[in-house]
Amino acid sequence: VARRGGAVSVAAASALLLAACSAGQITQTSSQVAAVNGASAQTEDGSVTVRDVTVILDDNGQAALKFTASNQDYEMREHKLQSVEVDGQSVQLQSVDPMPYNTTIVGDSADNLDKIPQSDDKKIQYTETQLSNRDFAYGGNLPVTFTFDSGKIETVATIAAPHRESGQEAREN
Repeated sequence: VARRGGAVSVAAASALLLAACSAGQITQTSSQVAAVNGASAQTEDGSVTVRDVTVILDDNGQAALKFTASNQDYEMREHKLQSVEVDGQSVQLQSVDPMPYNTTIVGDSADNLDKIPQSDDKKIQYTETQLSNRDFAYGGNLPVTFTFDSGKIETVATIAAPHRESGQEAREN
């Protein structure tokens, strides 16, 4: 009986120690990045976020800023995108309305906006963006500043090549 009690005690202690061996440690998933290509940031108070911030170049070298801005203000206040700058250069935006709570602005080049399915939901605004290509190089990075009525969002965007439509180009092995 004493042997059984000792074996049970050892088994229980082993299970407890093994189960707790990663408690409080940094997990592999805690540092994983979201499956969105561009940069992400938010205002200091968290009321507005920007996701997928990327400078896009087309085949002709024309530049545009791709982004998705969302109003996540817990106080349900409306917010206004006042301006966007890439490396100190103003981004040309079509007019955008103020964003009520839980709404989104999707910005991209006119060509890319034509290619994506667009929702009829009034909670999503689509706006064409343009900026001058100042010898931007694929894979480079540029500072981007979004100015909202609730504050500035500063992030760094990668300069990306145009996306190719699947199956449209032959590649050599």
